[in-house]
Amino acid sequence: QVQLVESGGGLVQAGGSLRLSCAASGRSFAGNAMAWFRQAPGKEREFVAAISWNGLSTDYADSVKGRFTISRDNAKNMEYLQMNSLKPEDTAVYYCAISPVRYIQRNTYNYWGQGTQVTVSS
Repeated sequence: QVQLVESGGGLVQAGGSLRLSCAASGRSFAGNAMAWFRQAPGKEREFVAAISWNGLSTDYADSVKGRFTISRDNAKNMEYLQMNSLKPEDTAVYYCAISPVRYIQRNTYNYWGQGTQVTVSS
């Protein structure tokens, strides 16, 4: 059974940093693109970042570009999101997701984690 478990969320002051991790189990996802999404209270879930199967291509939402870095470790079946210069508007539940394809895209993901809360205080 496929399972994605996020960790690393928490409460941080504006300007601070957090590193989210996503551990995948049940099968190898070395051949799949992976991504992070987030959902703030009262808002729809939105794309944050994606990384191709080999880590060579990445994509970021404009709102996080230059502040967040997505990475992966295929040997460990792990995905990461380094978040720097955090802002109160980054407050949300963050979800990792796995794509059915190798290349990066923003729309189709078939495996999801349960999310980790990130709260940025002003």
